[in-house]
Amino acid sequence: MVLQALKYEEYAPGILIDRGFQDTESNNELRIQKTWSDMPLHLALKFGVEQPAIKDELEGIDSEKLSCMEYKLNKLDADRKMVTKTFVDIYRDLTLEKKFSALTEIVNSILNLDDQREFLREDEAKNRIFRRELNKQLRQQRNHIKTVIYDSDVTIDDLKSQVEDAQLNSECRSRYVENWQRARTEQHIQTIRDLEKQPSESIEYYKQRADHEHRVHSEIEMLTNTIINETLQKVEDWMNKYDKDMENIDLKIQIKKNQYQDTFDKRVNLEKTVDTI
Repeated sequence: MVLQALKYEEYAPGILIDRGFQDTESNNELRIQKTWSDMPLHLALKFGVEQPAIKDELEGIDSEKLSCMEYKLNKLDADRKMVTKTFVDIYRDLTLEKKFSALTEIVNSILNLDDQREFLREDEAKNRIFRRELNKQLRQQRNHIKTVIYDSDVTIDDLKSQVEDAQLNSECRSRYVENWQRARTEQHIQTIRDLEKQPSESIEYYKQRADHEHRVHSEIEMLTNTIINETLQKVEDWMNKYDKDMENIDLKIQIKKNQYQDTFDKRVNLEKTVDTI
């Protein structure tokens, strides 16, 4: 038993590393699930799609999906890779350098990570207290704003009522003034009409009389012009008839003259003939 214990103590680091490698490398189910989870990344790498540089491992993490299977697989795979890398680094350091610097660095990194997490927890607690105070101040500010808004609304309503009263009074005054001006204007117009009624009626009477006389004179003038035109037309017809009659008389006289001349010539010739005999 003592020999077995000594052998176990001698080969314990190797057995531990072997068990870690075996658990990491032989977990096919985890590999398949991780492969399916990273299938978009594998396809992008296969077809040469350029991937953005990752500056922070928390970049792209959605705080609303922290319990999803993808994040769990990524965390489990990262933990297993960290264990494998730790064993490999420690084994290489022990084998080649005969020292524990890699283990020291890993332990320091874990301690630093724990310190950072503790700092983050303290910072989160402070932030919660600060947020609680800010929420309290925000509620107080909201209440103050609501109070100020209510007072402002009351003041605005009072001012509106005063403005409406002033507007109503001004409208009443303006209507009174307009009605008074309208009444005075109608009164003056009626007074002017009463004063101008008799002269206007006289002017209208004489104007109508002048229009009637002018119409009568125009009709008489038109009738006289018609009679004159008819008389002139008759005179012209008579003159034309006279000219025609005179032409006929002159023609008849000329014919008679010619006949007389012929008769006279015949008689003279006859007398000459008789005398010669």
